[in-house]
Amino acid sequence: MLFRRPATRRTADNPTLPSRRGLLAAACACCVLPAGFARPANAVTAAAALPLHARLDEAAQAVEARMIAWRRDIHANPELGNQERRTAALVAAHLRALGYEVREGVAVTGIVAHLQGEGGPGPVLALRADMDALPVAEEVDLPFRSRATAEWGGQQVGVMHACGHDCHVAILMATAEVLAAQKATLRGTLKLLFQPAEENLPNGEIGGARRMLDEGAFADPRPDAVFGLHVSSGLRVGEIGYRPGPSTASADEFTIIVHGRQTHGALPWGGVDPIVIGAQIVTALQTIQSRQVSGSEASVLTVGQFHGGNRSNIIPDRVSMNGTLRTYSEERRGFMMRRVGEIAENVARGMDGRAEVRWEPNGYPTNVNNVALTERMAPTLARIAGDRLRLSPPATAAEDFAYFSRAVPGVFFNVGISAPDADLRTVAPNHSPRFRVDEAGMIVGLRATLHMVADFTGSAAA
Repeated sequence: MLFRRPATRRTADNPTLPSRRGLLAAACACCVLPAGFARPANAVTAAAALPLHARLDEAAQAVEARMIAWRRDIHANPELGNQERRTAALVAAHLRALGYEVREGVAVTGIVAHLQGEGGPGPVLALRADMDALPVAEEVDLPFRSRATAEWGGQQVGVMHACGHDCHVAILMATAEVLAAQKATLRGTLKLLFQPAEENLPNGEIGGARRMLDEGAFADPRPDAVFGLHVSSGLRVGEIGYRPGPSTASADEFTIIVHGRQTHGALPWGGVDPIVIGAQIVTALQTIQSRQVSGSEASVLTVGQFHGGNRSNIIPDRVSMNGTLRTYSEERRGFMMRRVGEIAENVARGMDGRAEVRWEPNGYPTNVNNVALTERMAPTLARIAGDRLRLSPPATAAEDFAYFSRAVPGVFFNVGISAPDADLRTVAPNHSPRFRVDEAGMIVGLRATLHMVADFTGSAAA
């Protein structure tokens, strides 16, 4: 059947925002596709549509209004990492009503659910949606805007779904409903993962995908593959972005403490100035990327905070710096982490001070889409997106889906939620307090997920 183009459907949530100001200052742990960098995937031929695909499209249209209602409800009631109790309860009740076997409380608030297909033997396929919001106060005027607040890192903060995880949950809830109705046709086993704390946790706490795996999310049965999606303001409605191989960067946060010796600002020779030492360290760290590694592989080392002193005429005893490292390989990641320590410690020692480097234990590895599996599923994505399928560049943002795709072959792709006529250079990006979703893009993500399940499990060919 001819499926209507979602780009023609407008909602109250559609208008494009004209500014990037007011972005969240904290480090982004979530996947964000850079605007305007994806290019058409011209070499991909769309897979043929079979009768099951038409039935799935019809079911997607039928559930679309409820999917959007779920998204708006979750958006109005956002919850931070490991606090997603209301969201998890909503999901669990929905899945149980559909006949799924549901396990709650995985990695604090996560859910693992199973559905056994009745269409014959087939693979075990896992689908993942992240549930947590961000410590961001919403600045978008919507009927369902968030007014929630919560404690985060010892501070009272506004809470908002500024990265689209509300969309992810609603899309997977709709996927669960459609596939439950197709249970007689579905081959193999479907495993749904509703994950907490993708945006990471304060104070180095380990959670999210890593903790779900530690608590048996991939056990009994173990998936043969895992799929996930992310809505992106860097793509317009109807566009899908994908990339075989490394697709998002690793993310590691570090702290450097520089110890000097306090003295009066008029007598700097009477002490050891940790501010000057720290400034030298910041400059020297940039030579790792520019002078010590090959430019053929990108990496980013950023010092985002520098704190020291409380008066203009007092040289303090110590300063602290915080930053982030992004890479696309474990070899580069390990090398740069080692060099940060060596440079900081030796620069400080050479200036008669001392430096300590601490890496937080809850960093994320690079997400690597399994090349063979991604290329196998690309024609399915092309069936949905047509000439709007995009080959995305590697993103320097990070995504803890990487832990799932390290355990089993994975495919992670992006779905456009900026208005069809949006200027992608000016839309509010993911993590902005003015991040806004054109809900017409959600059904594209739903259809893509349904078609990928049908094709990967062999259900469509039955």
